[in-house]
This record gives sequence, structure tokens and C-alpha cells, in this order.
Amino acid sequence: MKTIDRSFINGEFKPTRGTKLFDLYDPSTAEIIGRTVLGDELDMLDAIGSAREAFKTFSTTSVAERGEMLLRLHEALEKREDALVETAILEYGSPVTATVGRTRAAANAFLEARETLLDYPLEMKAGKKLVVMEPVGVVGAITPFNADYGHICGKLAPAIAAGCTVVVKPSENNGLETELLCRCIQEADIPPGVVNVVEGRGGELGPILCGHPDVAMINFTGSTRVGKEIAALGAGTMKRFCLELGGKSPNIILDDADIDKAAALALVIGFSNSGQACHAGTRLLVPKKRLDEVEASLKRAVTKLKIGHLRDADSFIGPLVSRKQFDTVQSYIRSGLDEGAELLAGGPGHPEGLGGYYARPTIFTKVSPSMRIAREEIFGPVIALMAYEDEEQAVEMANDTVYGLAAFVSSADPDRAVRIGRRIRAGMVVVNDTIGAVVAGPAAPLGGMKESGLGRAGGRWGLEAYLEPKVIA
Repeated sequence: MKTIDRSFINGEFKPTRGTKLFDLYDPSTAEIIGRTVLGDELDMLDAIGSAREAFKTFSTTSVAERGEMLLRLHEALEKREDALVETAILEYGSPVTATVGRTRAAANAFLEARETLLDYPLEMKAGKKLVVMEPVGVVGAITPFNADYGHICGKLAPAIAAGCTVVVKPSENNGLETELLCRCIQEADIPPGVVNVVEGRGGELGPILCGHPDVAMINFTGSTRVGKEIAALGAGTMKRFCLELGGKSPNIILDDADIDKAAALALVIGFSNSGQACHAGTRLLVPKKRLDEVEASLKRAVTKLKIGHLRDADSFIGPLVSRKQFDTVQSYIRSGLDEGAELLAGGPGHPEGLGGYYARPTIFTKVSPSMRIAREEIFGPVIALMAYEDEEQAVEMANDTVYGLAAFVSSADPDRAVRIGRRIRAGMVVVNDTIGAVVAGPAAPLGGMKESGLGRAGGRWGLEAYLEPKVIA
């Protein structure tokens, strides 16, 4: 059993000064596989100080120099792909095919940031005035458990491209993954202090990072509740923010859709990453006149999903990350039953033959928009099926949420689906596909409206989040 007792600060693995321990589990068996010594205030202050000092010189590096660093980071992750994948399967419980895809996407984030940087004008004219885009400063990056490599690399890549230095506070659930990722960063020969990583609880280290005057920006992915707390903590020093927060995304099946195709797609949209995805389309809106067809198709399709056997290429659903998350999902399933929703599939407890933190993929029908399972982010494999009368009501139901991260529309007529998508208040609307259609290819802006966040990641929008315009007249 491995114990992680060092923080990555100023290019070195330094003994962590904190003394609290956090057990790491294999979520497929609930067995302890490691232990992390959590960082404390002194560790975080050391990391911030290191980033502050490094910024003085790193902010003056050339585009070519930073481009080479991004290339080296990509190569370092690529070199260790097998170990990164195996560690994520063990510690997070993600099936191998999805894990390989996410690990490669994390490595490619550095290539995409490099490409964006090389094409981006860091100096431009506004009339006769010179506008210079400068790095914002030290960035605090706070990342969640549901895609450790992807979230950390997705924040590091544009920050380094812009010339910022970074202090990362990752989820304490991903100690093994984060430690291995730090070794990749060290092997990429990035200047000391540019990337610093301190493991610890958000409630203890977050206020230090978010309130520190030497930290210019906070980039956070996580719940809306915590995002609001972070914004309040950073307001005193007027920090810049990029916040990708919660979601309760609608998935509209229009009356002209191929029902079997749309139902199968709905399960991928709702159950990907075991439902532990902020963009998951877990509010499934279907035409009342085709409700029986949709229910029957979903019941057939859900039986074909392979659960467990994480190293099999066709495995689709893994366990939840922790006992806490499993208990949360179980409480929502009980809430749905208590409020009168009907089970179409799944329900409380574990799938047959599986223990650990596996939850049964669950579909509720006869769901009212006022129910908790229809309004609150569950972060687990639970879909709430609701019927609508006509197109107008479908749009109204889709927008009846405090969230606005993503939305999905299935239709035989893509133009019709796009017209519907334009009326939905969400940062991303996907037609006849999964969120991969947005993420793949040329970098598009990723982020949400309403209480799903502030700012955007991806492409030039992501790079600009780390830059401040200065006018020289």
C-alpha cells in the first residue's frame, strides 16, 4: 500500500508538513489501496510563494519557449500513458476504454493550447493604441475527482501558454493519479515554481488559496455551492474567475426522432462516467404521444449496458468514486420513490454480483418537474424521464432550471433540432450526439450559463481567461 507524503512545490517533491491522513480506496471493491498525507496551511503558502517568485521570470518567456514546454508536457504524458490509465482504473474505477480516451485528451490539451498560442495575437492595435495581452498572474486551480488528469491538464495548459504560474489543489480522492501526473510534469523539465500541487481538503486549503492576495485568478470545476463560496472568498482581492459549475442538463427527444437510436444515445448521455459528469443529460424530455415507445426502448437498451469488468473494452459503467458519493446517489433514488416517481429500471442497492461503490443504473418515469430528482444534480447514474405535450412545453421544461451547462436534442431533422437548441439557455447544445461532439476537434468554448458558471475553457476563449489586456498609448 502506497503512502503519498510529499507535495510538488518549486519543481521538487517536498515532504508534506501536514499530518492528517486520507485513505484511498479501490471503488470497485471498497478496499484501501493507499494513503495521502494531506497538506496544511504552511504547504499551501509555500506553493503560493513558489508560484509568485516563478512568475517574475516565467511571465517574460517567449511564445516559442512556452510552446516547447507544452510539447514536452504532451510527450511526458504520452510516454506514461499505460501507467496513467492503470492508476485511474484502480483509483477512480473508470472502465478502460473511457480511461484511455480521457488520458489521451489530457495529454492533447497541451498540444491544443500550443496551437492556440501560436495563432493568437498577444499584441494588436486598437486605432493608434497598442494593446498588449499579458498573463494574469498566479492561478489557483481547484479540480474535482471525476477526471483528474483532464481537469488538471485542462487548466495547466492554457495557463502555461499564457505565461501564468499555477498552484493546483486537486481532489483528495485522486492521490495516486495526481502523484503520477506530477512526475510527468517533473520529467517535462518545466521551470521550478511554474506548477505546484498540494493535496488537501478543499474546506481547509481552499480559503487560503482563494483569499491570498498573491493569487490573481481562481479556476474551479465543481459544484455550484462551492463555486459561490469561492467567488465570495476571492471578491476581497478582486480575483478573476473561471468557474465550471453544476448542471442538470435536459435531453430532448423530439417527436420525429428514431426512438431506438435516441433512447440508446440518452443512456450514453446520462450514464457516461457513471453519471459523474456535470454535463450529464439526466433530465430526459420526451413527447407524451411517444412515451410508451421511449420507455420500452430504454428498458431494452439499459439491459445491454455492461457494468463492471473495468478492463474489458466493452465495459461502460464503473463504480462511483467513494462511499460518500454512493450514499448520496442512494438517497436520491429513495427520494424519487418517496415522491412518487416510478422505476423503469434500476433502483436502490448494488447491481447483481457487484459490491464496492457500484450503483444500479436507474431510470425513473412519471417524474414531476418539482421532484428533487428532476431539479438537483445527483452526480450518479440516475435519469429522470418527463413527458411534454408540444415543442413549446419542451423548451419551457428544458429552461426550467437554475443550471445552464449543456443540453441535448435528438431529431430526424437537424435544422429543427438547431432551432430548438437556439432557444435553450445553455453554454453547449449537442444535436444527435454526445458531449464528445463539442470536445473533439478544434477547441470550442466550454462552459455554462446561469448558475453553471462563469467564463469558458477551450481554444482562444480558454487562453483569454488567463490574459489581461493592457493599453499602451
